Amino acid sequence: MTKAKKLFIKTYGCQMNVYDSSRMEDVLKPLGYETTDGPDDANMVILNTCHIREKASEKVYSELGRLKKIKKKRSENDEMIIAVAGCVAQAEGEEISRRAPYVDMVFGPQTYHNLPEMLAKAHRAGDETGRGILMTDFPAEDKFDHLPDPVKPEGYTAFLSIQEGCDKFCTYCVVPYTRGAEYSRPAAQVMKEARQLIAQGALEITLLGQNVNAYHGDDGHGGEWTLGRLIRELADLDGLERIRYTTSYPAEVDDDLISAHADVPQLMPYLHLPVQAGSNRVLAAMNRNHTREQYLEIIAKLKAARPDLALSSDFIVGFPGENERDFEDTLDIIRQVGFIQAFSFVYSARPGTPAAAMDLQVDKVVANERLQILQKLLMDIQTQFNEDCVGREFPILLERVGRKPGQLVGRSPYMQPVHVEAPLDFVGQIHDLKIISARPNSLGAQIIHKVRNSA
Repeated sequence: MTKAKKLFIKTYGCQMNVYDSSRMEDVLKPLGYETTDGPDDANMVILNTCHIREKASEKVYSELGRLKKIKKKRSENDEMIIAVAGCVAQAEGEEISRRAPYVDMVFGPQTYHNLPEMLAKAHRAGDETGRGILMTDFPAEDKFDHLPDPVKPEGYTAFLSIQEGCDKFCTYCVVPYTRGAEYSRPAAQVMKEARQLIAQGALEITLLGQNVNAYHGDDGHGGEWTLGRLIRELADLDGLERIRYTTSYPAEVDDDLISAHADVPQLMPYLHLPVQAGSNRVLAAMNRNHTREQYLEIIAKLKAARPDLALSSDFIVGFPGENERDFEDTLDIIRQVGFIQAFSFVYSARPGTPAAAMDLQVDKVVANERLQILQKLLMDIQTQFNEDCVGREFPILLERVGRKPGQLVGRSPYMQPVHVEAPLDFVGQIHDLKIISARPNSLGAQIIHKVRNSA
């Protein structure tokens, strides 16, 4: 393919999907595809889907209906390939092909390295109403062995997938069924990709995994690296200023990882550690493999290692059987930890999961009332944390131009958006800024020092 073709990828859900979409672009670029901002002029549209949230699949079918209309208007020489990828594709591949026969390709998150092969089959099929290519098996080969080198990241932060899959089988979750068993990439492979990202300008890398702290990467000598060891090795790479990781599983937080928070200055003092609920009874029903007491003990150890550490979390409200006492226990753990950010949702049954068949499903009205109470508490804590930042000095990675003239936007060590008036050439640099104002979701700052380091 010598003529450039246009590619549009719509990404749903988690940061892992953001990473996967980026790598799909890398796979398709040598085939002549260039990204575009929307589906209207795209020769290939990929919906990279997520199966976690309620009505996820229906949202996909709704989007496919819009794409069908665009595809029907295309001329014979202006093809449009429609593909569905990700976790909905993995879970409902045959159903997608049945309900939307105009979809050309359906493939799971472990198979997108085969996109060139799938495209070749699609072109050979030549049926513009839909090629019917389905690839949702879990392949024996490691997809990362077949991916090209990453293309330069947009901006100065980058995602790096180090672990995939899940063996935990929380009763509400479909990830073990859509992403497969836990797998850790070899340490050398991860380090190579990190060096490439740094060489391309990344100052901050976020390590990704369904259970990222379950990482046990082959070191090539018969041993394994833990996440703590990997973080230490990454910190020795010239040019890497910041390290983050997500999403963590509480029962996998070990002493080596805790000590990394104390020993590695590049590791940001912000950790996303989902607890989901504060009631031991609900945690047991969720099969979370930890109690509230064990979770709080982990938090205490982390804060002893890194006193300025702040945490975010995930919460499910209205899990089957949750009563008022259980809900109060969740509010109590929020107050004790003081989560500065959180994702919170009303429980929604995922087909095929054990929780979907549980008795005592909570009334939706009650669950939504509880969610509003929980979210207000979380917002109050977040707002107070932001206000407490006023007057403090933080190193801020300035990432992009803001909406106002002369304004730049960056992220604090705690992931808060920070706005500051600064020269354009400060983009891609880390500056010490003084926080002068706070809003519920962002901070305002002023420059107090010259540049600390640059890209």
